[in-house]
Amino acid sequence: MAVKSIAEHVIEIPDADEIIVPILATIPFQLISYYIAVMRGCNVDQPRNLAKSVTVE
Repeated sequence: MAVKSIAEHVIEIPDADEIIVPILATIPFQLISYYIAVMRGCNVDQPRNLAKSVTVE
């Protein structure tokens, strides 16, 4: 794979049906978001504006 030769880090997801690939790709994206938030010092248990986005109709 050409990406492995030029990238420092590669996250691979298993081969699957075209319909299931977005679900499998979501898991690594969520983990990346979590670790970036932790490195930035953000409170991952209480994100800002969560109540506003959940309760506003």
